[in-house]
Amino acid sequence: MQIGVSLPSDSPGVSGDLLLDWAKRTEQGPFSTLSVTDRMAWATYEPFATLAAAGAVTRRIGLMTAIAIAPLRGGALLAKSAATVDALSGGRFTLGLGIGPREDDYAAAGLDFRSRGRRLDTILEQLRAAFEGSGAGGPRNASLRGPRIVIGGLSDHAFARLARYGDGYVHGGGPAKSFAKAAEKARTAWTDGGRPGTPRLFGQGYFALGGAEVIERGRRSLKSYYAFLGPFAERITAGLLATPHAIAQYARSYADAGCDELLLLPTVPDLDQLERLADVVTNAGLANDGVRAAP
Repeated sequence: MQIGVSLPSDSPGVSGDLLLDWAKRTEQGPFSTLSVTDRMAWATYEPFATLAAAGAVTRRIGLMTAIAIAPLRGGALLAKSAATVDALSGGRFTLGLGIGPREDDYAAAGLDFRSRGRRLDTILEQLRAAFEGSGAGGPRNASLRGPRIVIGGLSDHAFARLARYGDGYVHGGGPAKSFAKAAEKARTAWTDGGRPGTPRLFGQGYFALGGAEVIERGRRSLKSYYAFLGPFAERITAGLLATPHAIAQYARSYADAGCDELLLLPTVPDLDQLERLADVVTNAGLANDGVRAAP
């Protein structure tokens, strides 16, 4: 299993310099992918511009949206944005997509929250046509089929979209047994859809490493970010990976459940968090040499 890490681009107040320093540090390993999240009604950096900047200061590491809320954008613009990041990075980009669970993001964009599933289906058709067609409207594909598309979500519709349009599946996090159930549904949908091979499976987890003050900062960050879920936000906060042992145990449980790549998301936007995580991953032997698998 490979280990990826997210940029803290969704942390309010984080500087552009820190994000670029974070990206540069990931080049040294042991990470395979640098991911970003996506929000509209939140103090976050725009994901495609952020990854384009990260790609300019890196040469090896994969780049990924995990996930971009596709229905917030038109299909043509999304295809051009994705193709641009992929071309500028030399084919290192993976396009992770989902519908997003927050109504305020859609309100901020002036879009109907209830129609987001239908919009995503239409957008996925447009993306495949754009990536596998002549390339008109965007830069030339860095690979034959364009950026790899990864689908997120837990609904039956999400797994159907994976089977029809996707190259992989990304799970939102939580215990490995939850990932294992979703992974089985993803594999079943893939096989039922007549797809050859197997989908690439991604997992996620939140971390904060250091003393009690740092860990508490991480917990407050998660509570704020998931406040819209009410009491369930406490369960997410309780799952924060706050020790090297917890990270190692979590990663190994995901590997045992069939995860191909685990993305670890920082809840504290300090560069030393990346250094600490790199030490944990290296010392515990959690990942291979970090070279990204070919699309």
